[in-house]
Amino acid sequence: MRFYSLLLILVTFFACKNETSNFVDLDLMSKGLPIKIKAPVDAIVIAKDMGVMQDITVQKGEKFSLQILASDAVSLDKNALVLDHKTTVEKGPFFSKIISETAEGFIFEKKIDETINYDFRVVKIQGDKEYIFQTALLGQFSQEDVKAMFDSVTK
Repeated sequence: MRFYSLLLILVTFFACKNETSNFVDLDLMSKGLPIKIKAPVDAIVIAKDMGVMQDITVQKGEKFSLQILASDAVSLDKNALVLDHKTTVEKGPFFSKIISETAEGFIFEKKIDETINYDFRVVKIQGDKEYIFQTALLGQFSQEDVKAMFDSVTK
């Protein structure tokens, strides 16, 4: 009986292992952002300067595709910015429900016809700059994929 209990505990432990446990620190200073995140080893970083905004995509395979939008902050009140993004997302035609929330952002579900997809928003303010983190525009992500991306920028 003890053997089975121990086996169940070990299986549960490894099944619940944090998806970001094999991620490494990624410093984006070389791409113009004074930001460090966690990302899969050998993730590809693509940077675009769009004049008023920088658009950075960090990608590894089909499960990790993170977009960071950096611009001058419209407000230094992070709570107000998170609420603004939440309101915008909730008004979207494919919004289904909020999955989880923290002070930094939220994970949400989108439903297009019968297809369910997940996304998130995280807001960070550094100095007079605003950084918005979200899934990249292309791709379909599971709740676990999005949770790993969310954790990679909040922990």
